[in-house]
Amino acid sequence: MAVQEQKQKGQVETAPAKPGSTQYYIDIDHFEEGILVMKDGSMRMVLSTSAVNFELKSELERNGIIYGFQSFLNSLDFPIQIVVQSRKLDLEGYLDGLAENSKKISNELLKIQIRDYIIFVQNIIQQTNIMQKRFYVVIPHYPNAFKKVGAVGRSSSAGKGAIAVGSFADEKKYLIQKAETVAMGLQGVGVRAIQLDTQELIELFYGVYNPDQSTAQKLVDASQFETEVIEKMPKEMNI
Repeated sequence: MAVQEQKQKGQVETAPAKPGSTQYYIDIDHFEEGILVMKDGSMRMVLSTSAVNFELKSELERNGIIYGFQSFLNSLDFPIQIVVQSRKLDLEGYLDGLAENSKKISNELLKIQIRDYIIFVQNIIQQTNIMQKRFYVVIPHYPNAFKKVGAVGRSSSAGKGAIAVGSFADEKKYLIQKAETVAMGLQGVGVRAIQLDTQELIELFYGVYNPDQSTAQKLVDASQFETEVIEKMPKEMNI
């Protein structure tokens, strides 16, 4: 998914989508200060959360987690979305780092053990896919001027990404308050929550829409996606 950095600080906007392209059907307008701004003007914040090994808990602890989570959900006066993502774990960088560090070790026995361990892990990777689960909570926010119409909740607000520049900071405060409420509620059941920044959001959606390429081709930092405004050259200057 192509992105480009705008002049406004902290705002990364998706490149203009052509009708019929995949990006044309994506609801994201741009990323700004770790927040998704949708094409209909609504906003989203994504929290990455830790997991709880429920099976290792005692019956008393399990009941406490269930009732605590139930109380947390009942305390919310806004909707949230819980997303569980399973992705193939990329261990190539980890193994390359081990191989590189082993060159600095003078103990020959330790070198052999590291080499055998690398071969062992490589054999496992070849035989099966090692999956990694990640957990996210998506928190929506609809600005004051936002009106949902129809069964699918389409907006009647004017224009693409219709949030005034001056009001973004105010709307962000409301979204942060919601995120803090969610984080404190999850903390009560032993789950930690951290907001994804702009770079992490780009990498998340890049992996969602490009699962194969994302494992082999990594994205550079979002701050490097900066382009100057290019204007059309006057006809008399054309070469």
